[in-house]
Amino acid sequence: MVTDIVRQVVGDRAVVIGLLNEGVDPHLYHPTRNDVQRLSSANVIFYGGLMLEGRMEESLLKLKQNGKVKVFAVSESLDRALLRKPPEFDGHFDPHVWMDVKLWSQCVSAAANGMSEFDAAHESEYRERAEAYQKLLAQLDEYVRGVIESIPREQRVLVTAHDAFGYFARAYGLEVKSVQGISTDSEAGVADINALVDLLV
Repeated sequence: MVTDIVRQVVGDRAVVIGLLNEGVDPHLYHPTRNDVQRLSSANVIFYGGLMLEGRMEESLLKLKQNGKVKVFAVSESLDRALLRKPPEFDGHFDPHVWMDVKLWSQCVSAAANGMSEFDAAHESEYRERAEAYQKLLAQLDEYVRGVIESIPREQRVLVTAHDAFGYFARAYGLEVKSVQGISTDSEAGVADINALVDLLV
């Protein structure tokens, strides 16, 4: 998701490399030696933040502290009042902000701000691309709202293995039921599975 917004903002001004491919769990990911080399040789690094990258976040913060590479968490400028803080997440914010398209759109601005700080000569290009992408995201948000509205209100229940849909549910008026908690580090208990089976029945 972060790779996508950075590519949209950067255009052809840089080569954007995403370290985590589709299907890779960012909560559990450990950077490989090649990842560390890529990160160390990068000009700018963008990541999700809010502990989404779990065990990798420490490496990213070290790179930021040494000052040789510009490092930005795209979620760092989000208004904390808009973030979910589920009780089961030990006092941390829910990092799955891209599930609310309007909220994720603000992260596009963060990517544009980061690129403008790194390459001020092309700031207008980054901001122009960010605005164009945000217009597409606004259309996507409208589309999602329309589709969800087509579901009868009493049937707007989303059942999933991993509860990463809190922002989606809040933004679009759904109830989420899951086997596993907000982090894939958590384990589902038999009682959780039985309760979900009962709900489905």
